[in-house]
Amino acid sequence: MSTDNVEVPVAEEGLIPDLYLGYMKQVLTPYIVADRCFDKFFVNFDFLDQECLKYSVSKALGVGIIAGSLMVKVPQITKIFGARSAAGITFLSVVMELFAITSNMSYSYVSGFPFSAWGEACFLAIQTSIVAMLVLWFNNGSILLALSFLVAYGSSVYALVSGLTPLDTLWSMQALNIPVIVISKLIQAGTNFRNKSTGQLSAVTIFMLFFGSVARIFTSIQETGDQIVILTYLAASSVNALIAGQILWYWNSPANKKAKSGKAQASAGKGSSGKGSSAAATAAAAPEGKGKGKGGKGGKAASNGSATSPKKNKKSKKDN
Repeated sequence: MSTDNVEVPVAEEGLIPDLYLGYMKQVLTPYIVADRCFDKFFVNFDFLDQECLKYSVSKALGVGIIAGSLMVKVPQITKIFGARSAAGITFLSVVMELFAITSNMSYSYVSGFPFSAWGEACFLAIQTSIVAMLVLWFNNGSILLALSFLVAYGSSVYALVSGLTPLDTLWSMQALNIPVIVISKLIQAGTNFRNKSTGQLSAVTIFMLFFGSVARIFTSIQETGDQIVILTYLAASSVNALIAGQILWYWNSPANKKAKSGKAQASAGKGSSGKGSSAAATAAAAPEGKGKGKGGKGGKAASNGSATSPKKNKKSKKDN
């Protein structure tokens, strides 16, 4: 029997070419899309699978939060450094926040949770430690004290994540995060209330922290299921909302306007003092130059007078 005229069925290519599907699978799995869900999404275009959708949303939020955390406190750092002041920021509040971030990072790392569930804590810890250093530096005027704090903090982090600290201790630290976060933010809120101003707090940083902590509630439920971690982010979202509300409430407060006008006057004062000093130098130099000019003319007159006096003497002798 001849098989020359038998047609061999050819697999139909989907809407997305197989070559591109291979590249997409390498990039997206398992960071955004679960391996078992890839074909459902990009071959069958079935985006209604509840488990796959939850996984992808959680992973995407986690990656977005980590990406945002790279810069979340940079506005705060630049604001403090630019003003050369940490006015309105309490060191105790910053240290307590740093304790909460470090506890969460250490507990999650040692527990083996996915990096997408806690990765932002690494970058927040670095930036918050810099904020604490700047507060020490500008509020106490000691760069040595600020650098010593950074060294001590780095040593503490190594002890927590290197296996020297038991997991039970890390769990207890994570459990302490809830009261620590609440108290630290309430201290800052109390300072804002007394000052009727949010001082050098950065609105961008505060709102990014608020939205990030809200998103972390969902990702923690999906990726860790740890009740302590979930409760921590619930507490953090509540107190971050309080600080964000104060940012809006005191935005146009007289204290904030006074602080801004004080900065403007200070910068204007620096400019006017520079102009005043140059004007004073010019004024001091001008009479001296004029005096020299007059003195030069007087000297010429005197020399002319002394030059003509012998001629007058000779004339008087002849007349005699």
